[in-house]
Amino acid sequence: MDFERLLASRSLRMKASEIRELLKLLDQPDVISFAGGIPDPDLFPFAAVQRASQAALATSDALQYSVSEGSLPLRRHIQAQIAQLGVDCGVENILITSGSQQALDYVGKLFLSPGDTALVQYPTYLGALAAFNAYEPRYDALRVQGNSAVEDYAKAAAAAGGAVKFAYVSAEFSNPTGETLGQGAREALLDLAETLECAVVEDAAYQALRYDGAPVPPVLALELARTGDINACRTLYCGSFSKTLAPGLRVGWVVAAKPLIDKMVLIKQASDLHSPTLNQTLVSKVLDEDFEAHLGRLRACYSARRDAMLAALQEHMPKDVSWSQPEGGMFVWLTLPAGMDGAELLGRALSTQKIAFVPGQAFHADGSGANTLRLSFSCSKADEIYTGIQKLAQVIAGR
Repeated sequence: MDFERLLASRSLRMKASEIRELLKLLDQPDVISFAGGIPDPDLFPFAAVQRASQAALATSDALQYSVSEGSLPLRRHIQAQIAQLGVDCGVENILITSGSQQALDYVGKLFLSPGDTALVQYPTYLGALAAFNAYEPRYDALRVQGNSAVEDYAKAAAAAGGAVKFAYVSAEFSNPTGETLGQGAREALLDLAETLECAVVEDAAYQALRYDGAPVPPVLALELARTGDINACRTLYCGSFSKTLAPGLRVGWVVAAKPLIDKMVLIKQASDLHSPTLNQTLVSKVLDEDFEAHLGRLRACYSARRDAMLAALQEHMPKDVSWSQPEGGMFVWLTLPAGMDGAELLGRALSTQKIAFVPGQAFHADGSGANTLRLSFSCSKADEIYTGIQKLAQVIAGR
């Protein structure tokens, strides 16, 4: 049977995730892996989840079908959390999704027709590109500083037979660079989106993992300050408990204007009816405990590992290598000398030193960035980070 003949054109844009493939290396005990941007399982709140499980299973409710919008107690928790960030909304403005990755898929399905344009940072989150690719968009590089070339964006989109539908940003401790958009850049992004009459998709998966520096209001909070009404905002805020509680629970959310949430609820109903009731109940009950204390433990641990990586890079890396200085999150972004290829370097690093990372080219929608790479510090102890960076520096230096 020639299945290729039957497949939709969108299937041609579906590719295996380099990161998901590299995660297989974590099962090899002799590899020092800076590849997977995953939480340290030693930091999962096991005791709290066990207590929540017992409480949740006291009745059959957690095993039953639920509403597509998501658990009301959980949405109330999220409502309270984002209110502290300056976002005043109702529970009707919140949709629970199966991780924020599902939210990105819904965004693509809701906004993109073949040939439409999505504005993304170069580099940007690889999972966002994978989610959007299925809807056959074209990409343009999002520029929020200086001359935004608004007319160029619109003309290029029209020439491709579509329109600019949204600008996607990982504004806080970006995956993959670890960088944060300043408030001025966020305001400029809103100005750009208003001029283009497009939406803004704010990926806030790492928002809670700030280790130092002054907090910056979310893009949605800044827009809400302008409009005074969540239902007049063009920004969709995508959050997740994967980095702060446990990724295996697959609980994320979207906060947006109710007309957009209503449309995404219809997508949810056609996709999986609702996110798992038990998982939502577990998260809600864990949040009933001292969630801030848990976040404090995460921040203390991850910030120490970030500091260890930055110190090791400073001590060992050749002078023609540069890197980001993240104030939070899980990643450091390296820029190699011009002409050096991150994928080729990975092959050498694995074969000679048993060091893994993610080459940076996959994070660029236009295929650029060959001389970049992403390092994650979340799952390595300080001594392992020091040894791994020292060995990686030797490979880069050709020793």
